[in-house]
Amino acid sequence: MNRMIIRGSAAAVAGILAVGSLAACSPSDGGGGGSDEALDWEVTSTTAAPSGDIDSFTFANYAEPYSLDYAYAFDYSDNQVLANVCESLLRLNPDFTLTPSLAESFSHPTPTTWVYDIREGVTFHDGSPLTAADVVASLSRHLDPAVGSSWYSVYQNVADIARTGEHQVTVTMTGPDSQFNLSMGGSAGVIESAATLAEKGADYGNSTGGVNCTGPFSLAEWQSGESITLTRYDDYWDQDLMARSGEVRFVFMGDSTARVNALKSGSVDGAWQIPIEAVPQLRSSGAGDVLFGASTAVGDLVVSDLDGPLGDIRVRKALLLAMDREGMLQAAARGVGEVTDVLTTASVWGEASDAARTAAFDDVTSYEQNLEEAKKLIAEAGVEGETLTYVTAPIGNDFSVISQATAAAAQSIGLTLKIESVSPAAYTALFSDPSAREGVDLFYTSWYLSSPDALEMYSVLRTGEFSNYGGWSDPEFDEVVNQAIATDDPVARSELTARAQQIANEELPWLPLFTGPLPMFQGERISGVSPSMAFLYYPWAAEIGAR
Repeated sequence: MNRMIIRGSAAAVAGILAVGSLAACSPSDGGGGGSDEALDWEVTSTTAAPSGDIDSFTFANYAEPYSLDYAYAFDYSDNQVLANVCESLLRLNPDFTLTPSLAESFSHPTPTTWVYDIREGVTFHDGSPLTAADVVASLSRHLDPAVGSSWYSVYQNVADIARTGEHQVTVTMTGPDSQFNLSMGGSAGVIESAATLAEKGADYGNSTGGVNCTGPFSLAEWQSGESITLTRYDDYWDQDLMARSGEVRFVFMGDSTARVNALKSGSVDGAWQIPIEAVPQLRSSGAGDVLFGASTAVGDLVVSDLDGPLGDIRVRKALLLAMDREGMLQAAARGVGEVTDVLTTASVWGEASDAARTAAFDDVTSYEQNLEEAKKLIAEAGVEGETLTYVTAPIGNDFSVISQATAAAAQSIGLTLKIESVSPAAYTALFSDPSAREGVDLFYTSWYLSSPDALEMYSVLRTGEFSNYGGWSDPEFDEVVNQAIATDDPVARSELTARAQQIANEELPWLPLFTGPLPMFQGERISGVSPSMAFLYYPWAAEIGAR
């Protein structure tokens, strides 16, 4: 899908998170029909270990990467490739834990400093050694306005990045920030050769300049408009993740029907984010296995105008109570997933206390469909007959289903929902350009998190944050989230985050709809994949070999 990045504008770049989240839905269009019966599914964490190495395998990518420059890698098509070539200071694993990677250890000696001890004996793909200077150069790019990093928000509290030892780098913050280190397992923590960055300049990360990183695969060829080929890096430092395949080829297939047919025929060995509609076809083809991995994404309706009727909490609650979200889930995703009343998934609460989990998921208001209660709230608010504007785009079946279901819910309680369909590019602008949201009350997103902490979700809903699209403001919420960000202890932080989740559940700055797993396909020639949203940052292709 199209993306818009305005380089040099921190505010615009901060909105790209939503663009990446939007893309969670874009591959789900087309791909075949079948009945409307609910699909049987379960989450798979691992597949059988390979029986041996394999010469090569091919994966279908629904779009050509915008860039392999880690500063702009903010989408599924980019990161599923980059994760196998470039590495971060820490590693986000398929189970959403963080472990050492290019930083063999880290410490937090003061509330405002993070110290990273850089692993020795690591080389870039050109054979040059990894140094502390490379780390400083790589991280510092996110602070450069001329770069306009998509990951600037991670660095907004950074005061200094400096080499403090032969193999040591210290990051100094302007204030306590627990979230910075948690982000070092994603693209925000990727390390590139400083010499390569200087040499390639504006061509770094594109099909001409390429990249020169430390991962289990190196970038061998990028045929613009066609494919990217990676080859095994034989001097890779981590023997436990030495690539089992000599080569991986990513073919760009924007047409979902073509992707499905390629998987069924065996001309392509696998793909992430297969269309839900195609699951029955793929299962009956005998060409491989449909798998569902753990995800961090939640489908939400963004409330983007609080000056209109939705500025009244009673109206927001009424609209949510009027929705048949179970029916929406069935029609949009064949029942794969579950309805939710909160904006995060359990997968990002790994270090939370039991009390925090209970507070976050059980001690919250349930918005089970209740038309009688919804109509009472509309009457109390005095908005009967009012019109809401909902913007959608021809991106996927789920977009169509959700817009129509929302219109039906609004009509059932005396409101009118005017649906405006725009191009995918114009839809993307809703997340990056405030003027694009003028006169818009609602739009849909599937919002995923890039760190293993639910606090990432709520930090973007604070007063004044760029991704707080409706300008929602709640003093208690801001205070709780800011306190959580400054809290290092994960248990204590989880309990504060649970309170933030409860406030968002009560005040509904966004309307939560449902969650769902990550669908993917592993062909009959290969095995070893670990289905997980962490495929965006974990070197998943290295584990795949012969079945």
